[in-house]
Parts: sequence; structure tokens; C-alpha cells
Amino acid sequence: MSDRWVPLDVEHVDANPFTQFQRWFADAKGEMLEPEAVALATATSDGAPSVRMVLLRHHDDRFFGWYTNYESRKGGQLDTNPRAAILWYCEPLGRQIRIEGDVQKMTAAESDAYFGTRARGSQLGAHASHQSQPLDRRATLEARVEALALQFEGRDVPRPEFWGGYRLTPERFEFWQHRDDRLHDRVLYRLDGLNWRRERLSP
Repeated sequence: MSDRWVPLDVEHVDANPFTQFQRWFADAKGEMLEPEAVALATATSDGAPSVRMVLLRHHDDRFFGWYTNYESRKGGQLDTNPRAAILWYCEPLGRQIRIEGDVQKMTAAESDAYFGTRARGSQLGAHASHQSQPLDRRATLEARVEALALQFEGRDVPRPEFWGGYRLTPERFEFWQHRDDRLHDRVLYRLDGLNWRRERLSP
């Protein structure tokens, strides 16, 4: 852990949790190999949870977004239970941010725009992978990629309809700062109508 464990209290954070997120995210640049990595938790309709790492490809003053195969396990869970939680963790600075809220698919235009920025190999991989489904051997996947490379040779790779973005609209944020003796600082934001309310939590 870093020696930069600074105190955190309600008066230290911005009144807007999106602004506070951007501050901590900016602080992490140069401190982490992959600052966009977050743990994404989803659940089935009866509440059975699952979690995995994804890359946070969008964050602004309204929502947080990532991209994936809509037919994956997480995609199926979000279809039946469109709520999720994100955990962003910065070990060098002893910080974590928890974000919870409702999830919706991004528009086709938004997904198209991002897909167009991906490396060609990643575009082909999105078509080739039947994400979360059984695969007999890796060679099968590699053969699909080779076939797709020939199919789309000399032209742009279109976004597959089963692949695209999700956006999480937060209703709750928690900012956690490591402190000595496990007496950590925690500040919770909860959406109350159109306003964000802040309070300190016990460690």
C-alpha cells in the first residue's frame, strides 16, 4: 500500500458523486496498469449473484458503461434482472468505489461507434466467440476467426447484433479510503429524488 492514505470525510468530497469519481479516477492514472478494470456483479431473477472483471469504457456525469456479448451469462442475467453493481479498486492509493443502479442497453448507434474503434482482431473475436457457451477446443475458435477474416477481407467488420454496450445509471455510490488499524473512511451517496445525500459510514 502507498503512504498516501489521506483522510476522507463528507466535507472532503464533492457534492456530486460523478465529479468525485472523476477526481479519484484521475488520481489513479500512472498508479495502475489497468485503471479501467472494474468488477461487475449481476444476479439472476432469483438473486443468485455472479461477478467478473470488465473494462469501464464510458463514464460521464450520468452513467457508467461497458461492452460485451449480449448472449453471455451476464447479458442473460441483465435481461431478467436489469440491476448491477460495479467495484473500482485502486490498491496503490488504498481506494475503492462501489456503484449500484439500474442497467439498460446502449443504443445501436452508440455500440456501433465504439465497435468501430476496436482493433480488427477484437472485432473478429466478437463475431467468433459464443461467449459463455461450451467450446470443445481452442482450435475451433481459431478456425472461426480465420473464416471470418476471409469473409470480411478488404472491408470493415460490422458489429454483430448480439454484441454491444450497457449503461448503469447510479442510485448509490460509496467511496472508501484505506486508513491504519482498519479504521477506514467511508462516504456514502444516496439518490433522494433529484438530489444526492451524503453521509459517513462506520468502517
